[in-house]
Amino acid sequence: MKVLLFIIIVIVIAAIAYAGYLYYKIDSALDQAGTADTTPATKPVNANPVTLLLLGIDTRPKSASLNTDVIMIASLNPQRKTATVVSVPRDTLVKASGYSQSKANSYYAAFLHNDKRTADVKTKALFGKYLNVPIDYVARIDFKGFEEIVDELGGLTLNVDMNMCYTDKQDGTSIKLAKGTHDLNGSQTLDFVRYRKGNCQNAADSNDIERNERQQQVIGEMIGKLKSFDGLLKLGSVIEAAGKNVETDIPSSQIKSFIRTYMGIDRDKINYVHLVGEWHSPYINIRADELKKAQTALQEQLK
Repeated sequence: MKVLLFIIIVIVIAAIAYAGYLYYKIDSALDQAGTADTTPATKPVNANPVTLLLLGIDTRPKSASLNTDVIMIASLNPQRKTATVVSVPRDTLVKASGYSQSKANSYYAAFLHNDKRTADVKTKALFGKYLNVPIDYVARIDFKGFEEIVDELGGLTLNVDMNMCYTDKQDGTSIKLAKGTHDLNGSQTLDFVRYRKGNCQNAADSNDIERNERQQQVIGEMIGKLKSFDGLLKLGSVIEAAGKNVETDIPSSQIKSFIRTYMGIDRDKINYVHLVGEWHSPYINIRADELKKAQTALQEQLK
């Protein structure tokens, strides 16, 4: 009994120490990722539904396009612990009153070039108007940051849906993945979600719709990994990597609440919506009924 009691005490002390370590990591991450605004929130995220714009930005030195290769809008409901995630294909022709028609992935770069201080606000307003929902916050991550977070998780087990092979010496792209289920590291996972076309023998061509499905598969796997025992042990380093690589306008006073509220969300409580359209070079034209379905799904989470 003494030995058993000793073991229990050691486990409890270790758990408390790890909780303190995570708290420290989260605090450090907040200083790097969130805004410094500590004003009491008028819309606490643990009690009110929120909508978040997620942007994956191409900041590679050889391309320096700043185009948004990943565009997702997520509406989250804290009471039901549910979410809807809509992926917008990067080549989508966006039509919104008050804005020039263009590809979805070009707006953030254009707003940033015009005035970096207002780029986030203008991008949220644009996609909010396009999807007919108010967008509360934005979170941005570049390619390198995404790779680092996946590596800190220990990689992901993903279903590669086709043979992928594409090289481009101009921007340094080199994608080589075989069809099947594989354990992928951060760099390979980035290749998986970016793949669009092949230029090698036996390589298949892909499209933005399939890319969005892969991005959603990756999000599901990341959530599953974080909820596993192994993921919990790596949570500190994952939070640290996110703090260094994710930029957001969520106030510091709200990020901890956001993490506590949605950290344990079940994968089957996330509704992924695929926008479907037709390719008319150089754009994807989203069908009106598909756009309406996505708008409705996002709005339902806000009730």
